[in-house]
Amino acid sequence: MTPSVLPLSPAPAGDAGIWQTRVASPGAAVHSAASPDAKWDLLLVSVAGYILTAVGRVHQLFPVLEVVHPALVAGLLAAGGYLIDRRQDRRSKALWVATTKWLMVFFAWMVLSIPGGINRGYSFDLVFGNFIKTVLMYAVVAGAVRGGRDVERLTGAYLLGAAVYAAVVLLRFDVGSGDDWRLGRLFYYDANDFATFAVTAMPFGLYFAHRSESTPVRLLAMVALAVLSAAFVKSGSRGGFLALAATGGFIMIRYRAIPFRARLGALALVAVVLLGTASDRYWQQMGTIASDTDYNQTAETGRLQIWSRGVGYMLQNPVFGVGANNFGPAEGTLSPLADRQQFGMGVRWSAPHNSFVQVGAELGVPGLIWFIAMIASAFVALRRSETAPADPSLSQASSDLTQALTASLLGFVVGAFFLSLAYSEILYTLLALAVGVQKLSGVNTSRGRQPALKMRFS
Repeated sequence: MTPSVLPLSPAPAGDAGIWQTRVASPGAAVHSAASPDAKWDLLLVSVAGYILTAVGRVHQLFPVLEVVHPALVAGLLAAGGYLIDRRQDRRSKALWVATTKWLMVFFAWMVLSIPGGINRGYSFDLVFGNFIKTVLMYAVVAGAVRGGRDVERLTGAYLLGAAVYAAVVLLRFDVGSGDDWRLGRLFYYDANDFATFAVTAMPFGLYFAHRSESTPVRLLAMVALAVLSAAFVKSGSRGGFLALAATGGFIMIRYRAIPFRARLGALALVAVVLLGTASDRYWQQMGTIASDTDYNQTAETGRLQIWSRGVGYMLQNPVFGVGANNFGPAEGTLSPLADRQQFGMGVRWSAPHNSFVQVGAELGVPGLIWFIAMIASAFVALRRSETAPADPSLSQASSDLTQALTASLLGFVVGAFFLSLAYSEILYTLLALAVGVQKLSGVNTSRGRQPALKMRFS
């Protein structure tokens, strides 16, 4: 009979990792065994490489890496490795949870939106040239997780990618005065996108600064937090500032796996960097968030006007929308401003600047429902995973990491309310990590506890 993997008490002091499992053999006392995720393997290395390239964009930070096409290599190795892997804890059946189901419905709806899209070529390119790979890698990232250490490793890769990106921003880009007081276009991301990316990585920095048993890792995590905070200020992003405020509020109120003084200390570090590096122009910009005279409220190309037009596109095309990746063409054809073109006046093809408006306009009301349900199911799964282990002898590591993931996903949702990130690898990587945690905890948001996978955080 095959031994079953059961929860154990916390790892003793001096153990190499944060996570530990135990094996119960029939007719024998319960004894410690090597964790299935005790070491890196090629699949996990490939997945970490994918996160560093698809999310962290390290290959664009250092062009010499482009010679070997690391993004393509990492993706192919990860996908191929997962397809041939026969481990029980990596079976694809364990991924069939609510978040995955909603993602599949969402993807199918994107496909169905193509025939009725304003520009079918734009839709086809997004769906089959890009997003299908994102969906595939979502499954690979979540499926590659064998245990708690693997989740740590992948969140560590996420944090590393964000910290390296921030460090390069600080070293290569400068800001001045006047209109040049903030960053503009960077590598792949613009300043606003980067601000949200940085906020999503900060909870992982807090996790490693608190949880790691290695002093160098804790110090590096604190350095990463400081670097992310300094680069975040240079972005001058108001949406990012709101995302940071929401994430900080969650950490103070809900991140109870970490003592209050530790949470306060981490937020104090971020605040000191923020106050020490932010200019008067930065705070002046943050002060316009609720201003009635801000261009976002008054200009026809401001966010409120664009959002209003986006809701109009959704109501005009409530089932399939204007087609995936067609918000810009809708601005040039369906917008009330489009009539100006017959008088020789140009019309700007604006981005939606709101991921929810983006999905509603491009994929209709059903697409928006699937999108919200997908994200909401991940929050629910993380909440249930946090409380799933019933053994009181388990350490706080499980709730610690699930709360960090929850804070990260919350930061993305708030930031994405002001950005066009509905199809971004940032979101689907975070969802995959949430599903990886859910897989280990044995929780299914639609069916309650699933006993099939008995590995636990400990």
